[in-house]
Amino acid sequence: MHMDAVDQRIVALLVADARASYAEIGAKVSLSAPAVKRRVDRLRSSGVIKGFTAVIEPSAIGWTTEAFVELFCTGRTTPAQITVATRRHPEVVGAYTVSGQADALVHLRAADIGHLEQALERLRAEPFVTSTRSMVVLSRLVETPTAIPAPSD
Repeated sequence: MHMDAVDQRIVALLVADARASYAEIGAKVSLSAPAVKRRVDRLRSSGVIKGFTAVIEPSAIGWTTEAFVELFCTGRTTPAQITVATRRHPEVVGAYTVSGQADALVHLRAADIGHLEQALERLRAEPFVTSTRSMVVLSRLVETPTAIPAPSD
């Protein structure tokens, strides 16, 4: 789908505040609220906008411990198998295939080190996982939602 500058600004405004009304967005992009709604509907139907969600602060729910885990898998493990397996674990907040020695990188969040260890042991028990290498996060330095720079005016 071709996105013009107005579409790009609308997406950037929604990334910054998904609760903004069509009227508020329209005022910033010089369109009426119904025109913004039509564009958002088109962006959603074409798959540019996949959905809207609440972003939760992990510490607010007590999940303050996190780690990145490299998964090393048996030779014929597919990305689909990794996807299905990692979705079974509520502590997994992201899973990615990667280049390099590891087959996948998994981002885990847990309440504490004991909870993290339990989650890691369950992940290691997946039949295709041959080994893991973990890195516990000490502090988050930069964390942004999907950043879409708005075109300059």
